[in-house]
Amino acid sequence: MKVSQGLDTKQQPQPPTTNPSSYLLHKIQASLSSPPGGARVPAKRPKAGFITNVHVELSCRFESYIHRFVQRVKELRRGFGQSLASLPGGPSTELEAFLYVPKTSFAPRTKCSEPTVCSLCLCLCSEEDKMKPALLIIVGFLGCCSSVPVFPEKEKDPKYWHDFAQKTLKKALTLQKLNTNTAKNIILFLGDGMGVPTVTAARILKGQMNGASGEESELEMDKFPFVALSKTYNTNAQVPDSAGTATAYLCGVKANEGTVGVSAAAVRSKCNTTSGNEVTSILKWAKDEGKSVGIVTTTRVNHATPSAAYAHCVDRDWFSDGEMPMEAIQSGCKDIAQQLITNIPDINVILGGGRKYMYPKNTPDMEYPNEPKHNGTRRDGRKLVEEWKQGKKKAHYVWNKAQLLNLDTNQVDYLLGLFEPSDMTYELERNVKMDPSLSEMVEVAIHILKRNPKGFFLLVEGGRIDHGHHEGKAKQALHETVQMDIAIGKAVALTNEYNTLTVVTADHSHVFSFGGYTHRGNSIFGLAPMVSDVDNKPFTSILYGNGPGYKLVKGERENVSTSDYNHNNYLAQSAVPLRLETHGGEDVAVFAKGPMAHLFHGVHEQNYIPHVMAYASCIGQNKDHCKKGSHDDSGISCRAPSRASPLIGILGLLSLIQLVC
Repeated sequence: MKVSQGLDTKQQPQPPTTNPSSYLLHKIQASLSSPPGGARVPAKRPKAGFITNVHVELSCRFESYIHRFVQRVKELRRGFGQSLASLPGGPSTELEAFLYVPKTSFAPRTKCSEPTVCSLCLCLCSEEDKMKPALLIIVGFLGCCSSVPVFPEKEKDPKYWHDFAQKTLKKALTLQKLNTNTAKNIILFLGDGMGVPTVTAARILKGQMNGASGEESELEMDKFPFVALSKTYNTNAQVPDSAGTATAYLCGVKANEGTVGVSAAAVRSKCNTTSGNEVTSILKWAKDEGKSVGIVTTTRVNHATPSAAYAHCVDRDWFSDGEMPMEAIQSGCKDIAQQLITNIPDINVILGGGRKYMYPKNTPDMEYPNEPKHNGTRRDGRKLVEEWKQGKKKAHYVWNKAQLLNLDTNQVDYLLGLFEPSDMTYELERNVKMDPSLSEMVEVAIHILKRNPKGFFLLVEGGRIDHGHHEGKAKQALHETVQMDIAIGKAVALTNEYNTLTVVTADHSHVFSFGGYTHRGNSIFGLAPMVSDVDNKPFTSILYGNGPGYKLVKGERENVSTSDYNHNNYLAQSAVPLRLETHGGEDVAVFAKGPMAHLFHGVHEQNYIPHVMAYASCIGQNKDHCKKGSHDDSGISCRAPSRASPLIGILGLLSLIQLVC
């Protein structure tokens, strides 16, 4: 980072001849030496304790954007005047509002933007021991920022794009030879709330985290050769929830919102509609065929997504009996945590959060013994972790990262890992010494599951993508998405596409968007390159249709320049005020690779997903095509080719040659 010396705003420095940063400083200073309306900056002692920090992102091609930048700063100047002029003890004029901002509202920035984005911060600072305001320009560099173009030079050449497309075409042509092997293993990655806009924004973020502009980057899921769209509605809801959708993509039937592992004949919260309406999941189908099975999630292990794999419950919020109405308990309904232990007692790997639902009420948590909110919740007094251990050989319970990573996976047949009392923490807030990452959990799970010669089914949920969006915290949501993509890469590296079907999808979307005609390489969390032509205020590229980010200041939209919109927990602005942002109703993507992945194509109902996975793996109701010597209706053999086939072919050829000779 390069910091120039403070300059008197009345001085007119001579333009430099070589340094682009100095040239930019000269241009900005000259343009801003007179405020709007032609008034001069008053040479009076500033009010003590006031500082202005205007954060403006700037493309690295300095000279092309100087005029736009200057105009933008002037617009921000006016915006500051409108929003800050009436603060108690604050500036009395619009001009002073631009020059002086209370320290309680701002702190000087030393880091202007995300690490990979070239940026410029304009700060007008005053110190109590100086008589005149000083102009301080801080230019953030990534390497030598001024030498980096807005986009790569090669992209100007049409040949680059033609060659790139031809390379992609040749790769696509190889897909005509379909992988019709039997899927020994199935891995389903579920990004909760990971709509298409979230995928795109996460791609940009991941690229920027790796030093690129982001747009041209590639997620691990982007590399999957087959893509489809999934219709997410619940049987009783146009815009779905995570419980009804989980029943669809795990159990193969559409269901009502708020219910897991039951058909649409079951009614939410009505215990007496459970019996007779239970439906089983692909995890159960796989277990019945002798495969190992596992669940890995960043939420509670008894949250909506994982619970549909093993539970039959008319209310997704019945985490333990402590959350159930007495009427439901007396009617014989079971809480989800109990069902995790009893319904399919031999699930091989269970990793995530949710400790407190396994222990009696008021039992102190082992990690947070002095925080009552983390105490056990069960009213029945059962200790489900101890019950889970009973009757199992080579069974291990862990609750922290060290215990997990120190396991000898060759000596583990059953693993229960509960790393937080409730959901696991966001990746940006994770205690890296105590809690494992999603990738670390996935790696351990696969090492345990792949020891089964019959193969495995693994459900992996990036569950806190959804929570970040609900809370209006786009930065949290997108970093969770990036972490799930990293875990996808880890799973791909540990398995073989020849015999492993890997599917990546989402249960639903969110009312999350990003736009505003941002320039190439703009921080995904940054400002749009314009102000509103209605209220004359800047806005971030990321916005929500509704949610907690709605805020009015004196009856007008808040000026985002007065906020730290790069903060991990910044609430992106929303159009409609809600305590929690809502799901979106549009289709979501399905990415697939491995045996029978080509069956994911076009637009499908969400409940189609487990049927394809079962067909590929010869489990569930689709088994006839897997019998020796049989074929499906298309005439394509669904058996994995015998390793002896090449040898038989060679021997046959030698016999033919002998006969001819």
